[in-house]
Order: sequence, then C-alpha cells, then structure tokens
Amino acid sequence: MPLEVTLIDYARDPLTKLYGAYRTCYTPKTPREVWEEIGDGRITQDAIRQFIAERLKTGHASPLEQVVFWFGISGVSRALSHQFVRHRIGISFEQQSQRYVKYKEERLDYVMPKSWGKAPGMADEYDRLMKEITRVYEDALKKGIPAEDARFVLPNATPTNFQVMVNFTELLHIADLRLCWRAQWEIRQMVAQMRRAVMDAVPEIGGYLQPKCGEKRMGYCDEPVKEWELCPIGKVRPHKEQLLEVFRQHKAGHLQALTEHDLRTVEDAGQDGEPG
Repeated sequence: MPLEVTLIDYARDPLTKLYGAYRTCYTPKTPREVWEEIGDGRITQDAIRQFIAERLKTGHASPLEQVVFWFGISGVSRALSHQFVRHRIGISFEQQSQRYVKYKEERLDYVMPKSWGKAPGMADEYDRLMKEITRVYEDALKKGIPAEDARFVLPNATPTNFQVMVNFTELLHIADLRLCWRAQWEIRQMVAQMRRAVMDAVPEIGGYLQPKCGEKRMGYCDEPVKEWELCPIGKVRPHKEQLLEVFRQHKAGHLQALTEHDLRTVEDAGQDGEPG
C-alpha cells in the first residue's frame, strides 16, 4: 500500500478569512464593518492578496491559526505515526485503531524502507519476518486472543491511516522540521505531499511551507555542519556558524566605532517634525 495524502477540505475562502483576521488587528473598524467591505466588493481579491503578502513578511503569524486544512493519510508506518503525533498544538488526529480493527493478511501490507532492498538478502529476510508475524497475529485472533492483545506482536512497519485537522501555523512548524534533509525519509515524503496539495489549493500561502532554512522561514541552517555539507540544498543556504563567524569578527573589534555625531543623530530623531 503506497503512501497517499489527500487534501479532504480546507476552510472555505481561506484568503478572505485570513484578510479579515489580519485587518481586525490593524484597523479601528469593527469586524462587521471589515466584512461588509469584503462582501460588497470594496475590498478586491487583489487587494486581499497584497495585504496578506505584506503581513506575512512581518512574521505576524497568529491569524494563520484561523486557516484550517483536513488531510486523509494512508499507507504510512507506525514508525511514522509515533513521530507525527508529537505535534500537539493546533492539530487533531484520528488514527486507525489496532484495538477495534482486526487486520487481515491482504490488508497487512507492511512498509519496507528501501535500504532493506539495497542490502544483499535483507529484503527476503524482512519479508519472511513480516509473514511470520502476520501468521502469529492471525493465529492469535483465531484462538480467541482479543485484537487489543494480539496487536502486541505487530511491528513499527505495520501500516496505519489518519484523518488530520491542522491549522496553518502548525503546518508551517511541521514543514520547518519534517521537510528538512535530516528528517526521517517517510515523514518527509508525507509532508511533501501535504505541501504540494496546499500549493495546488491555496498557492498564496502554500509557498510558505518550506524547510526551516527556506528564504520565507529562518533562511539559514542550524543543523550540524556535517549534515549541512551533505544536504542537497546546503550550497544555497548559509549555515548558522557562518553567520556567527561574522558576528564574532565584529565583536573582536572590526565594527566601525559609533561617533558622538552618530549617537546624537539617533537620539534626536523625531524632533522638529522629522521622522523618528
């Protein structure tokens, strides 16, 4: 069973909702007045997109919690699910139960990492072990052992399914971590499919789903240097050590000294009607 991600639904008209949330923060108008302007066309869709783009540049993220997506996910391993459910804020999971679902042999299509196929003879060993586990599991059910107890023999390779509701703030955080080169391959591929689905549906905000080194996120890598050197996009992203080295050089005395004139220019800004 291949990994599959389906974008089931998302909050209706997400850009308009996001505009309403942002606008409420930056206007003396009431939410009702803001939404009346949207409803009667005084605020165009182009104006909505432009306003949202400007707000996103500022890093103001809390309104993104009001944009919600629902995903159906199947064909992933329990090894993945143990990682995925560690995301707890702004996300809700419903996962296939091993207590109430009795797996049948044709539905126990274990997930096998490609690395097992590359090691001589290990793919056959993997398949043999999975078949033996399946036999013992089914035998346990036939002999009256409850599914909630029979499941104790099932491995991390056992497939599972999710329905997930997640707001965009948390989806950004998930992408930060799980699209990274260092993330486990399976969850990285799952989040990649989630990203592509959002890009197709709402490209105006989908473009912000990047690994944390993306230009719309931190813009630099903070993983170990050796991993950064191995990363396929490491050549186009600075490492934090490079940034810190610049800081260290300045701290060592290479910064141009501030003069009294410089200080007074800043201190007196805003006087006599000047900007400041």
